[in-house]
Amino acid sequence: MATKIDKEACREAYNLVRDDGTEVNWATFKYDGSTIVPGSQGVDYEEFIRQCTDDIRLFGFVRFTTGDAMSKRVKFALITWIGEGVSGLQRAKTGTDKTLVKEVVQNFAKEFVISDHKELDEEYIKSELKKAGGANYDAQAE
Repeated sequence: MATKIDKEACREAYNLVRDDGTEVNWATFKYDGSTIVPGSQGVDYEEFIRQCTDDIRLFGFVRFTTGDAMSKRVKFALITWIGEGVSGLQRAKTGTDKTLVKEVVQNFAKEFVISDHKELDEEYIKSELKKAGGANYDAQAE
């Protein structure tokens, strides 16, 4: 059966993360049968990491603040999590299903496909976002 997405519900979760007026820093999009629907959302990145278990696949839209004391910048990441226990067929389908998620999640600095918890490390993700941002104007130690 072809995968579908609940666009309106997913767009609401996406907009909560993008909205500077909320404290929501991440939202997940998960499978409910053959439909992608909003999953959890939260403030703390560690909570997001706990959603990424070995037996599931999900998509995460996450807000990160980068920069230094003089210049803070908000960057967004689209994280595709595929747990180690996910079957080969489901792994393959996740790639094509991601195009549905990208119809809703359109603005992000970098995209990640991750199946190893080590790669979910917050500092690693932030460093990759910083590289994707181009010029680095952070205050330099002299």
